Amino acid sequence: MHNLSGKLKLKYLMIGLIILAFLLSLASSLYSSYQRSINVLENQTLEKNRVYALKLSQIVNLYLDQSLQVLEYSAAKIADQMDNEELLNYEASRLLYQQNAFNSVVIANKNGLMLAGAPEKNGLKGTVITSEVGTQQIKNQVPSISDPFRATTGKLLVTVSYPIFTSNGNYQGVVNGSIYIHESNFFESILGEHQYQDGSNVYVVDSNGKIIYHLVKSRLGVDVSNNKVVQRIEEGDSGAQLVTNQWDEEMLAGFSPLEKANWGVVVQTPHEVAINSVGNQVLTTFYFELPLLIISIIIVLLLAAKITKPLQQIATLTENSINESEMGNINRLNAWYYEASQIKKALIQSFSFLHGQVSILKDENTIDPLTSLTNRRALDTVLHSWTVQGKMYSVIMLDIDHFKSINDTYGHAVGDDVLKFLSIQMRTTVREQDLCCRYGGEEFIILLPETGVEEAYDIAEHLRKNVEGTTSPIGKTVTFSAGIAGFPKQAGNSKKLIEVADNALYEAKKLGRNRVVIAKEELF
Repeated sequence: MHNLSGKLKLKYLMIGLIILAFLLSLASSLYSSYQRSINVLENQTLEKNRVYALKLSQIVNLYLDQSLQVLEYSAAKIADQMDNEELLNYEASRLLYQQNAFNSVVIANKNGLMLAGAPEKNGLKGTVITSEVGTQQIKNQVPSISDPFRATTGKLLVTVSYPIFTSNGNYQGVVNGSIYIHESNFFESILGEHQYQDGSNVYVVDSNGKIIYHLVKSRLGVDVSNNKVVQRIEEGDSGAQLVTNQWDEEMLAGFSPLEKANWGVVVQTPHEVAINSVGNQVLTTFYFELPLLIISIIIVLLLAAKITKPLQQIATLTENSINESEMGNINRLNAWYYEASQIKKALIQSFSFLHGQVSILKDENTIDPLTSLTNRRALDTVLHSWTVQGKMYSVIMLDIDHFKSINDTYGHAVGDDVLKFLSIQMRTTVREQDLCCRYGGEEFIILLPETGVEEAYDIAEHLRKNVEGTTSPIGKTVTFSAGIAGFPKQAGNSKKLIEVADNALYEAKKLGRNRVVIAKEELF
């Protein structure tokens, strides 16, 4: 009899493990809380910025739309009086000073000659529009909002243009309102009031990815087309995502394109600012949980002492009464503490018998005895589990062609050999993650997780060709027909899916057998 008095006692082992478990649990809890808090703050900031960017884009769209309407009103008012210099001068001044939307306004005829302009100090009246953007707006004869361009005056500006047509439809020219990018403009009145107090900022980019509005004036005109958010705006997307700016700073950005112009609005918050409060939140959580944690440790330690007392008594009683025996894995276990070493000897024989019985019962419940494939009971369990999970999968239902004739001609023993032959072909052909099942008689089912019907068709065809090209137990080729259906595209539950696959199998047989048919899509 071995001397086990030097073994570590379970009581002290449990106390040590409990304390270690609580410490690890606390560390894990605090770390998880830290990560969750970061994720929550990130998602909240992204959603806030997304909604805000969308709101600002709608406001800017509305403002641009109103600006076009204002120009439309003026165009209609002066359309039949383009030779009335006093009216043109008045209308240009009114648009500039009453609307407060533009930095300058001009009215030009269809040849680009500016008939009136405001403010007068710019000296635009009597000159001709020569910029490429301006001449194109005159030529197009439609309302438009330009991208930023450099005017002959040297200013970087955006032009909102509206064509002038007489009451009988004759084109007369345009009325243009200009917004100077580097000077106070309508962007300031709309976006300048909407700066967050948490380090967030708003900027606007044009269709070329250049900044046309930013609170920091030195950023105007900077090319940010490499920014992922800006690239998504250029593709017409709106949303929110984490991006890294040109200074390698992580930003939580919301963005939205404008409908009235090929621009986009971006609202962004520095990632570091957004998660700044996480540390305080985690510390508060720790202080809140600490008293409960201490009480829990005390209670568990008392229970551990109570639990180990009878185990120690059992170990003492069994030490001299349990015969030594051998058993695979359990016998090779390292019983490195006293109580486990004693109980191990007593359990070896019981566990050996029990495991054997469990293995037998498990095989009988889940394995088809003839083919060694999964049986129908296990198939139903897997189908139910995948369906409840909403997991995409496909089903191949196959049936040996003329199997009754094989049984009648060669006998049922040979027929069983043919079933075994097909099951071997199935296991060697399908993928590792696929499940081969005997559904009943000569019918088999293959379950293919995360697989569409087209990919399932390729696998079924490969199997069909292998079977067709291999000599069977009857000394010649046997074939099968198969039907394929996919969840959830072609059925809303497993019972319906099997029915749809069976219908496809019937169609394959109807078409002449030895073929694979994908089920038609059905409404369910």
